[in-house]
Amino acid sequence: MMYKTSEFAELTGLSKETLRYYAEVKLLEPAFINPNNNYRYYDDGSYFLAILLVKLRRFGFTIQEMISVMEDESFAHLEDLLIQKRKKIQMQIEDLRLQTLEIDEFLASGKEENE
Repeated sequence: MMYKTSEFAELTGLSKETLRYYAEVKLLEPAFINPNNNYRYYDDGSYFLAILLVKLRRFGFTIQEMISVMEDESFAHLEDLLIQKRKKIQMQIEDLRLQTLEIDEFLASGKEENE
């Protein structure tokens, strides 16, 4: 089945602008471009890739990281990349937890001075 860009955007949750950008950077290209009117069409195979890109974006992957995933057609390194991303997120969570503790300590020290 073939989907026009607007249909595909609605189906995947990606905006038409995002789909155009992804095609421009060779991240997700249309399955077919009509030579008469330049309409772009996506197929069911494109759907799987689009959903993967939605997930990667949600996980905080950069465009460059997403491109490297898509260039590895076997997705052999995807698990490793996801594990690395998970570790990075866990480190960010810990850093934010420490920042909140520092803020609490700073606020508490200010209250002591005012008493």
